[in-house]
Amino acid sequence: MNSLRIFKAEPIHRQIFQNNQIGLVDSLFLKRQKREPGFNRRMFDEDFANIFSVMNHRSRNRFMVQSNDDKLAQTLLLSAETRYASNSIDESIGELTEQIALSLVWHGKAYYYLHGNPESEGVRLASFDSRGIFRLLGKHFQWVPKRLEQSWDLDSKEHPREIRLLDAAKLVRFELPSSIKEALNTQNRILAILDKHQFAETQFLPKAKLENPNPTSNFDFRIWKDIQERVLCRATRSTGWNGRNYDSVNRSDFYTCHRLIRFRRNQLLLRDSILKQISNQLSRIGRPYNAEFSVAVSVTTQLPTVEELNELEISLEREEAGFDEILDFCFQR
Repeated sequence: MNSLRIFKAEPIHRQIFQNNQIGLVDSLFLKRQKREPGFNRRMFDEDFANIFSVMNHRSRNRFMVQSNDDKLAQTLLLSAETRYASNSIDESIGELTEQIALSLVWHGKAYYYLHGNPESEGVRLASFDSRGIFRLLGKHFQWVPKRLEQSWDLDSKEHPREIRLLDAAKLVRFELPSSIKEALNTQNRILAILDKHQFAETQFLPKAKLENPNPTSNFDFRIWKDIQERVLCRATRSTGWNGRNYDSVNRSDFYTCHRLIRFRRNQLLLRDSILKQISNQLSRIGRPYNAEFSVAVSVTTQLPTVEELNELEISLEREEAGFDEILDFCFQR
């Protein structure tokens, strides 16, 4: 193993290494980098993680923040580092929620770490790579393989393997709800198979030869396409995803509406779970600075709710709601 350092420290936020750099010991703690997800999996991840519609992004006052220490709550919420700079608490919560959703859909978990002190300047809540994180005896550790630190004005410096003990009071962890996690695991296994054999029909094309330059094929590509569509529909039954296919002759408007409702419901359940976890986690990391601190983040009437969606589904079953109403609710609200 050569040298190994074990010490208490902040996490390394982005570990960049190739699979050939991961040794046998490293592989016990680090998952090797997977191949890029296939066509269907990429589309689903993008669609499912997009939990706010275009109209949602334009809305203001989407979230309600209740706290017994408004200053500390504001400091923590505005400290979150997101892809786009946020000018308000509302924007910060929205960007953070979407960023967490994307990490959860891709990796099943998301980690953040609080740097600095909320009672002073320069505090920030930053995400970091979930690979290499493990828990032992109630403590969280980060495994860091050997790495080469390069600088343009200094010689390269090689660092030994490290095990970093992370401060639990500053560590924030988000997880997928168990029901959604189970549905995604089942679906993604089938999507991986579909993506692997997406263009397998070309294998059934006869090869042109000198004596027969234009061979005919008895392979029915319509049956092949129909089978793939049926498998995709069954694989996505729990999530409700339609594969961005809205004009299939095999799907009725009624079927499409129920699929949209199921997909949107799962998105709203994920959104509400993330907001609840944000509330719980920020309350926890804020208590070293205020022993009684608590903060609760919830949606306002500007955003749709699961209860409203359930009522709309009942109206659809009673033939009191039409296709346009379902589309407006799922894509506009």
